[in-house]
Amino acid sequence: MIITKTPFRMSFFGGGTDMPEFFNENGGAVLSTTFDKYCYVNVRHLPRFFDYSTELTYSKAERVNSIDEIQHPAIRNAMKLLDMHELRLTYEADLPARSGLGTSSSFAVGMLNSFYALKGKYADKKTLADQAIYLEREMCHEAGGWQDQIAASFGGLNRINFNAGGYEVLPIIISPERKKELNQNLLMFFTGFTRFSSDVQKANAIGKTDKTAQLKEMLCLVDEAERVLTDKKVSLNNFGQLLDHTWKLKRQTGAAVSTNSIDELYNKGIKAGALGGKLLGAGGGGFLIFYVEPEKHQSVIDAMHVLMHIPFEFEDGGTRVIHYSPESYEPVI
Repeated sequence: MIITKTPFRMSFFGGGTDMPEFFNENGGAVLSTTFDKYCYVNVRHLPRFFDYSTELTYSKAERVNSIDEIQHPAIRNAMKLLDMHELRLTYEADLPARSGLGTSSSFAVGMLNSFYALKGKYADKKTLADQAIYLEREMCHEAGGWQDQIAASFGGLNRINFNAGGYEVLPIIISPERKKELNQNLLMFFTGFTRFSSDVQKANAIGKTDKTAQLKEMLCLVDEAERVLTDKKVSLNNFGQLLDHTWKLKRQTGAAVSTNSIDELYNKGIKAGALGGKLLGAGGGGFLIFYVEPEKHQSVIDAMHVLMHIPFEFEDGGTRVIHYSPESYEPVI
């Protein structure tokens, strides 16, 4: 039996520039972190006592006798990719899916990690990220960028650069005290709305106009935000103001990014004392994050009383195997 634990991510700057159609021409970069909310994938070979060969439990339950019968596209294609058979797989998570935290990619990374472990093989973080990107974007034909799979695999507070040759993951080098201060100045709230990121991407692509100018400006903000974090002479409050700037740019990149309800909630947070914030993920719902000075925390929490406040702490581990019990398995010939 194998159990993997894979973190969710929050993306601060550069979202949208991680799309190949943009970064192959213009380059791209994101600044993001993983935090201490996780998805767990439990996998083992199913004993041959049943009239089905594979059992899957996620938001639904499936019992099938062939891989092609599996309804869940990521599981079906991942089993084909790594030649997996006769499995019992269970998925559970600390936070809901389709909420802007890269949950589907965290699942993809954690599932691939568990499959390799079940085979008795080690897969490094780049291999897991690369294969999760291939799984979601090529095999499952889901619209979206590359940052989620990379963040979930590597973990930590990073700048991820993209270009026509691939990507590189560069940890943000700041003192533990400054990193803790940043963490403490961020408040996260669940809006209650959930959606598929790929659906938002497709909706934004319908009748789209050229958003290259906005994306290039959002790319420049990655440099500014990194400078704020790494220069101890610069107030961290500038990070919050940059979040407000990037959110306003993000709203210009597609009609499905925000809603009237989300705009109203965001404005309430700003009026209550937040210096900036954004909706996490592709848009349309999920989690709102605000940068708030400590003395204004309660005011913002009170203003967001209709939403669930989610305390969190940054994490650095990325995906990992937390239980490993090898088992012998002989495939049916």
